Amino acid sequence: MKAIIPTGGMGSRMQPMSFYVNKHFLPVANKPLIFYPVESIAASGIKEVLITYNPGGLDLAKKFLGDGSNWGLKFTYVVQENPRGGLADIVRVCEKELKGDLFLLHLGDNIFTEGIKTQVDYFMNNKPNGMVTMLKFKDNSRLGVPVFNKKGELVDYLEKPQKPPNEYAIPGLYFFDNNVFKCFSGKDKITPSERGELEIRAPYMWLIKHGYKVDVQEYKGKWLDPGKFDDWIDSNQYLLDRTLEPKIGSKIEEGSDITGRVYVGEGCTIRNSEIRGPVSIKNNVSIIDSYIGPYTSIDEGCLIEGSRVENCVLMNNVKIYKVKQQIDNSLIGPEASISSTDGKHSCLEFFIGEKANIKL
Repeated sequence: MKAIIPTGGMGSRMQPMSFYVNKHFLPVANKPLIFYPVESIAASGIKEVLITYNPGGLDLAKKFLGDGSNWGLKFTYVVQENPRGGLADIVRVCEKELKGDLFLLHLGDNIFTEGIKTQVDYFMNNKPNGMVTMLKFKDNSRLGVPVFNKKGELVDYLEKPQKPPNEYAIPGLYFFDNNVFKCFSGKDKITPSERGELEIRAPYMWLIKHGYKVDVQEYKGKWLDPGKFDDWIDSNQYLLDRTLEPKIGSKIEEGSDITGRVYVGEGCTIRNSEIRGPVSIKNNVSIIDSYIGPYTSIDEGCLIEGSRVENCVLMNNVKIYKVKQQIDNSLIGPEASISSTDGKHSCLEFFIGEKANIKL
């Protein structure tokens, strides 16, 4: 069995952050988002993964992911010429490299915190022609929703229904066998939706219509979809809370106080500062005369001096200098700088992209 992870798409919900790099490579809890699906796939026992990318995106994808050997995997890179082609088009362009094997499509911006081995094992053991993953989700009107008959069989797949018929939603984990490729040719082949995309719903409906077996498996773990600002902050909180392993890899100077679960990388300077976990700090970070509150991720090369930061994601080489108000609930892009303030407001919130320079 093989897996597909897409790295393309437009990332419009994460602009301006995604202007400089695809959202799949932005950090959540100090780890590129796409690493989470890669790790889930590796833990499921799958060894071969197809990484799809848009034209011009190959070098960046390889820079972050390499050949897969870091996870005991083998990566093959496949171009999707049309970034707006849709999820089913991602399946289509991978046909040659899949070589007739069973496969799954795991969206590169979805996190299944309990792993996907249960779903992989079910699909391999029972061998339906397709399988949809579903989960209970309160706000399912913004996602795909499965529809069942009285026997509990999947009969329809609604995209973002205004009035969902049940409490389930379909996250970004899809399974198929080689029969799915029949839907891309012939008189009754699937066609683009009103959005101009080959939606992932279409292959499933084609399989059902033509008498193939499509199963549904419920995912009972926690699912994260950090596709927009609020969800990114929430995902960062959840992952720091549940997965952060404390470690102090640098000398902490006298006058500083660290409590709770805190990870500090190598080459860091922590001087006259207070850090309250869960907090993740990568290598070569300087924190001077500052307070770092819970649920903060700080990437490599950052400088924070004379400031208070809490519940934030700071990407690499961010500089925050003598900001009197607390910076809270923020996502700050690489090489951005924020300095000085008149102190008129109780706190500040930011969602700023690469190399932004703010003086207050």
